[in-house]
Amino acid sequence: MNSASSRSRTLKAVGALSLAAATALLMTGCGQSSDSASSAATSEAAKVVPQKQTTSPSATAQLTEDQQERKTVLDATKVTFDDAATTATGEVAGSKLVDLDLEGVDDDDNQSPSPTATGSPTGSPSPTGSPSPTGTGSPSASPGADGPVWVAEVAEKDGTIHTVRINAVDGKVIEARVDADQDADDKKQMADWLAQATQTPQQAAKVATEKKKGTVTSVSLEDNEGDGVIWQVDVVGSDWKKTTFDVDAKNDTIVREETDED
Repeated sequence: MNSASSRSRTLKAVGALSLAAATALLMTGCGQSSDSASSAATSEAAKVVPQKQTTSPSATAQLTEDQQERKTVLDATKVTFDDAATTATGEVAGSKLVDLDLEGVDDDDNQSPSPTATGSPTGSPSPTGSPSPTGTGSPSASPGADGPVWVAEVAEKDGTIHTVRINAVDGKVIEARVDADQDADDKKQMADWLAQATQTPQQAAKVATEKKKGTVTSVSLEDNEGDGVIWQVDVVGSDWKKTTFDVDAKNDTIVREETDED
């Protein structure tokens, strides 16, 4: 009786242990299955929800309309201010440069004559200047099909002005003509200004670019409100903003400086 009872208790104990082991295995399997399902769901969610990206707008997108126009013209120009000045004065023996302007760059401020010849403005000058002619006309705001154009005004000793248009890509002269709008008083005034200007436009451009690194897009001989004459020089910097310098035409001193933020 005692032996049978002992065997019975042993069998019950073995059964209980087996049940416990089976339960543990079942629970472990369920846990692994649950973890796998959770991991798979997370992976699928990652495919559906895009990663947050940080994008920075391009510099071009931040340019104002005026700055973009300057960039467009300057990027296309191959002939420098100095080369254009040399070409212009070479067209008229004994002449001196009084105005040189790259068309399409701030033409609302610096209007240059637009004769019926060829070529609409376009271009991108290299550092140095380009004055704005004192003539009249309807400038174009952006480069034309024939490329950028430098418009120069050179004056003879008696004050007679000639307008010379130069292709700013290949340096060829497009047109050279005498300014028919000048009268005797105009010529006398220009001759007087030339006599007062002991510094060249190239020297004035150098002074301006030493103050602000960039490309000269306009140089023009102007009256300084009755106090002698100045070279007015426009310089476009790497930020495509334009700074105008008034440089005393007798001693290369900067008498005024103004930056256009547009």
